[in-house]
Amino acid sequence: MEGHVVLFALLLCISAAASASSQTCNPIKDNDNPWVYVTEELIGCWTSFIGQDNAEVHILKFNFDTSDTKMFSLEMNNTKPMNLILASPGTYFALHNLHPDVKLYVKNDSTIILHTNVQHDNVYKRDVPSEDEELVKWASQEFGGVTSFTTIRNLQLVRSTGTKGTKPGSSNCTLRNEDASEKHFMKIETVPLATSCSPSPQNPNDETELHIINIPESANPCNVSVRVDAKKTSVFLRGPQGTIWTFINPLHTQFGSNNDIVLLAFPNRIPPSITLNSDNAVDVQRKALDYFKASTFTSYTEVTPKYPMVLLVLRDNDIPEVIKTAPVTPTTTNAPHQMPLLMQLYTSPDYLSPMDPNTKVQSDKRIYAEISGQTLGFIMLTIKVISCFVRSTGSCPVVKELPFMSEACSANVCPNSTRLSFSLDQLHELTTTTWDLECSVKLCYSEKCGDGGRVKRNLEVTQPCLQPPTPPCFDFRLPGVLGIAFGGFLIGVLLIGALWFIKIKTGYPTGLDISSTAANLPGCPCSGAKRQPVSTNPSPSENSSANASIGSTQSTPTSSMA
Repeated sequence: MEGHVVLFALLLCISAAASASSQTCNPIKDNDNPWVYVTEELIGCWTSFIGQDNAEVHILKFNFDTSDTKMFSLEMNNTKPMNLILASPGTYFALHNLHPDVKLYVKNDSTIILHTNVQHDNVYKRDVPSEDEELVKWASQEFGGVTSFTTIRNLQLVRSTGTKGTKPGSSNCTLRNEDASEKHFMKIETVPLATSCSPSPQNPNDETELHIINIPESANPCNVSVRVDAKKTSVFLRGPQGTIWTFINPLHTQFGSNNDIVLLAFPNRIPPSITLNSDNAVDVQRKALDYFKASTFTSYTEVTPKYPMVLLVLRDNDIPEVIKTAPVTPTTTNAPHQMPLLMQLYTSPDYLSPMDPNTKVQSDKRIYAEISGQTLGFIMLTIKVISCFVRSTGSCPVVKELPFMSEACSANVCPNSTRLSFSLDQLHELTTTTWDLECSVKLCYSEKCGDGGRVKRNLEVTQPCLQPPTPPCFDFRLPGVLGIAFGGFLIGVLLIGALWFIKIKTGYPTGLDISSTAANLPGCPCSGAKRQPVSTNPSPSENSSANASIGSTQSTPTSSMA
């Protein structure tokens, strides 16, 4: 029984060891890495120049490491008319096969030893300068301009593809760091710059690829431009201190590195997220698996650059040809879509009811929006909305700035997102119903912000239905009736009180005698009624005046009546 237990434990150990070994691999030199393409960005140019004799002018400059075989092949038997200039500081052997329309120029004391199987009288020696700028200047004076200048390290083969060798744009050759593989008119093969491997077996069900890039400590620090063409990719980057990894298009990418990382259009570097001093392949692979909590990885690539500028492309195996055709612009600061952005609209401030893209929005309603982006690596970025506007989609587009209000949202609830609200009142008088809503944003990290691009979505705007005004309806219920009754009673009391006050102050009766009133009115039929006698007793105030005039005037009731 004990023997069976020991045997079972031994089998478990062997199985665990086999499983652990299957998670790592040893890199080998291979020029056909299906996942990672590595090249050095060396000095060169590419223009639209064609000489007056309809011949292109191309300059090839070679550099070889001391440990590499200094021999290469030059296959130019399928090309347009060309003036080809070769320049190199050392002694090299070249086997060439040239088309009769190709004129080959070398320096008078050139140490490039040319061999050919088909002899043509098309090799010329000239006083060709060695310095790059002087070489371009000499070729421009000799032929009128330069179509391309290409620097190649550790060359094995150059073959023409038979296509036109010009590039649309300027005809002036301005030397800069470039990716020579973009020049589609020739195919360049060099000594592999990297070694690579992949663990076996691969899991085809894994949606996310994990690629590990390692630059040994013996290499000089360099600037590596990383372009990710594959979707849903995780990248583990390790290099000597001072190495900088610049992501050209970090779409759908998670990354970890022991070096600084730069995102184009982002003002500051992202500090290292791991510490790893060992450059041993197995140590790096296991660290990557632990960092991403993965059981296996897609590829491991070890790069040993000699020059300070390196381009690294993670290929999309579904579209491998984009590696050679897509231009690389690592110096620009306005690379589009640095972070995939999405705008979702809501009908209420609780952000629980997302609007369907086909839903029509009434111009008198307030709309709530959430702009979110995908995480770059494992860093948390803050999205800041700068401006929003709407543009009509008709033949005569109308653009209107859209005022908005930021809505509060904590970082825990809104990771890598922001919320805002706006009203479409200013579209109320316009007849256009289809609009593009677009907002400009900035991406902020550690209180520093960079351009985050724009996010856009369509809007269908409708005008609210105007209902005819409804006449007011008075509802007389018991409280209303009692109120009216009490108000009438109170008004009556006040009127009676007012009449009583007038009677007290003036002495007039509250009612008027009709007969006495009519007697004083001329023409009244009641004026013939008998009039009451008037008292002859004067008031004390009238005695004095009456006595003074008693002898001059007599007044009797009879004469007064007459």
